[in-house]
Formats: sequence, structure tokens, C-alpha cells
Amino acid sequence: MTKRFRSLRTRLLASHIAVVLVGLVTMLVMGNRLAPTFVDEHIQTMESMMGGSMGHDVVADLESGVLGGFDRALLVAGAASTATALLVAAFASGRLLRPLEAVGRATRRLAGGSYEERVSIPAESELAALAEDVNELAAALQDTEERRLQLISELAHELRTPLATIKGYMEGLTDGVFEPTEEIFAAAGREATRLERLATDLSTLSRFEGGDLDLQLAPVDLGAIAREVAVHLEPQFRDQAVELIVVDQPRIPVVVDADRIAQVFTNVIGNALSYTPSGGRVEISGGSDKVKAWVTVSDTGKGIDPSQLEAVFDRFFRGERSTPGGTGIGLTIARRIARLHGGDVTAHSEGPGTGSSFEISLPVASVPLHDKRSGVETSPGPGPGSSDERR
Repeated sequence: MTKRFRSLRTRLLASHIAVVLVGLVTMLVMGNRLAPTFVDEHIQTMESMMGGSMGHDVVADLESGVLGGFDRALLVAGAASTATALLVAAFASGRLLRPLEAVGRATRRLAGGSYEERVSIPAESELAALAEDVNELAAALQDTEERRLQLISELAHELRTPLATIKGYMEGLTDGVFEPTEEIFAAAGREATRLERLATDLSTLSRFEGGDLDLQLAPVDLGAIAREVAVHLEPQFRDQAVELIVVDQPRIPVVVDADRIAQVFTNVIGNALSYTPSGGRVEISGGSDKVKAWVTVSDTGKGIDPSQLEAVFDRFFRGERSTPGGTGIGLTIARRIARLHGGDVTAHSEGPGTGSSFEISLPVASVPLHDKRSGVETSPGPGPGSSDERR
């Protein structure tokens, strides 16, 4: 099959011509078979009306003339039909193919990086649906590109401060401005640790967002995981003179990867500690119904502006850049892990100075939980994690 005949325009033209030719051949065949009979019947009727006065030669000449005129009329009609079909096919194919060609041009420009490209919506519903799908794809690609550029900018900003600090210390030591004391080395080490933590968190977030995560699901008690994480972080609360309260609660059955959910609690509780001043309080409570299980981490810290309740889960977001915190990815990772389990992490606050609360919600388990004495482990212990995350 030649390249020209693979063209949709050529096929549309050929299909219209084929329809006309099939109709014309059918008309010729049926006309040649039926016309003589109809003409004979009509001539016989005329003869009977005229009393049989028409001669044989007259009848034959009349029949030949009528049939010949009929054939010529069919040929003229066939030619006119073919020409009309060509015009209609050209119009129809143009109307159909122009939107498709516009979609093709737009997709090629999208492939070349012109994500602002959009396609005009044609009148035909099927073509309009195709154009809308292409426009949605373009919008998604444009949003992805904007977020990628924003991530690069944010990452460069996050790397700049620790690298500049380490560079300053090293230049100061080289030039003799600083004495090689333990404090200088400890400060440089803290900045290096911050860079390492940032790289680790970015790697973790990349795996979560890319779906490259194998969840080890098992029935556990959500409240028990939260309590064990609280025990793990309790020394940091004592160091910062922040009261940590874990409210007694019934078992909260869920089917989750206990280590991953422990990471969620570590990030959320650590975030609460980072933004609660000395003398403040962080409270952990929870519950469940027939559909959802939840644990709430409430603090008496700085609070969140209501307009930023969703922004706190964005990468590298901090309400105040001057506030000490972690890498700015902790809450992003926490929400991503919860959503991979079919749950969510949401923030609530009346505003700055009123404290805040974060609710970790997950689907409730349909299987009963038993204590360890019955042979089923209720809550595997959480893995270690850093608590200096961000809001």
C-alpha cells in the first residue's frame, strides 16, 4: 500500500467515489434488466389504446429510442454524481481533517516543549472531545514543568545556605580567621548533616511519588504505633521543655505498613515539636468509626494562617523562613505515605497564635486485632526518624 493511499483524505475521497460507482453500476444493471420490460408494457398499453395501429418498425424504433435515452441519462447522471461526490468528499474530509491536523501540530509542539499550546474546540462532538483531551494533557504537562522548575529553584535555595556556611567555615579555617575548635567542626558537621538529611528526604519522596514502594501490610493498632513514636521522641520534648501528652484510647485497627506509618507520626509529631515553644504542649489522641481510623496531633504552638493549611504540605514550604526546621519535606512525605494507604493527613488551625492540629486518617480494618499473647502482633515498633521537620 502506497503512502499516498494510506492518507485519510485519499481514503475518504476514494470511499465516496466507490459509493457513487457502486450505486451507478447497480442502477445500470437493474435499469438494463428492468427497463425493457417496463417499456414493452407501456408500448403495449399505448397500442391497445390506439387500436393496434402502430407498426412493428415503429414499435421497435420507439423502444430503441427510449432505452438509448435512458442509458444516456444514466451516464450523465453517473458523471454528475461522481463530480458531486468528489466535491462533497473534499468538503467533508477537509472539515474532518483540519481539526485532526491541528491536534497533530499541537502534539508535536507539546513534544518539543511548548506546553502553553492549546487546540481550538471544533463543533463536532467527537473531535471536540479529542481536542479537550489534548488541551488537558497540555495543561498537565505545563503544570508538571512549572512544578519541576519550582522544585529546582527551591532545591537550589535549600542547598545554598548549608553549602555557603560550610564554605565560610572552611575558608575561615584556611585563612586563619577561625581557630580549629570543636565548635567550628561541630557547626560544619551540622550543616553537612542537614545536606545529608535533605538528600535522604528527596530520595524518599521521589520513591513515594514514583510509586516505587513495596508496602508490607499487616493488621496493627494505629494508636499503639503513635504511642511508640511518642516514646521514641520523648527525650527531645524534655530537652525543649515541651509537654507531651498521649491520651489513652481504645485500639484503632488498621491494615498498614507499620514502619511507614511510624514515619508519618515521626514527621508530624516532630513538626509539632519544632513549632511549639518551651512551656507549650503537644497532645496525641485518636479514635475510629466503622469507616475511618484517625490519630490527631494537636499543639499550642504558633498556629497556621488558614490560607496556608494546604500549602504546609508543599515541598520546602515554611510559614517563616527564620524558624528553625528540617528539610521542608517531612509533611509532604507524611501525606504521601498516608495517601498510598488510602488515607490522608490534614491540617487545622484557627490562625497564628492559636496552635494547630494534624489529623492522620486511614481506612479502618475489617479484621479483629489480638494481643501478643494470642499470637498476633498488635503494633510493630516504628523505625527511628528525625523530628526536625517543617510546617
